Amino acid sequence: MVSKETEQKISQLQLMEQNAQQLMAQKQQFQAQLIEIESALKELKTTKESYKIIGNIMVKTGKEQLQKDLNSKKEMFELRIKTLEKQENKLKEKAKEIQSEVLKNMKNDGKD
Repeated sequence: MVSKETEQKISQLQLMEQNAQQLMAQKQQFQAQLIEIESALKELKTTKESYKIIGNIMVKTGKEQLQKDLNSKKEMFELRIKTLEKQENKLKEKAKEIQSEVLKNMKNDGKD
């Protein structure tokens, strides 16, 4: 029979798994946006004219300003990705810790 404490830790592990999945989904979204930005920056190097989409219209804009804006967004997404990776690593460490506690408790519960 599994103890109440072990059941709680198993529930906690399940929540951590859900959180990890949410973090990975967010990270994937940010990585996709980062790829789009990098592609746009690459394309800007080979073009003479540049345009920016604002709402439902496309507006001609200065190449340098657009590069500056894109680089700023790129830095922001890189920072967000790093932050998510740190959260993901902390969550994995905590989950590993709880998992070993659960296994230890289950072994001890089986001895009684």
